[in-house]
Amino acid sequence: QAQLVESGGGLVQPGGSLRLSCVGTGAMLSISSWAWYRQAPGKERELVAAITGDSITNYADSVKGRFTISRGNAKDRVYLQMNSLKPEDTAVYYCNGADLWGKGTPVTVSA
Repeated sequence: QAQLVESGGGLVQPGGSLRLSCVGTGAMLSISSWAWYRQAPGKERELVAAITGDSITNYADSVKGRFTISRGNAKDRVYLQMNSLKPEDTAVYYCNGADLWGKGTPVTVSA
């Protein structure tokens, strides 16, 4: 059974960086279009970044210039490089691809 597994979350100070990874497991996955979402406590899940099969990227205004989405060559993984993190970036981050969702990885930005 195919599934997506996120990793790389954790506690970081404001201004710090984290790199999230999402890997497809359990099947011969080949996913071209990926997205990262996040959900903060008490808020709805929101799109953070997306990448198409043609490598066209799209970012939420709140993360433009700070976050970068990239895709692995094997098309079974996606990354989210997060720089200059702010407390308002605190959330559980989820990856999405091929109508699959991971269980999320928590990111906490706090001094």
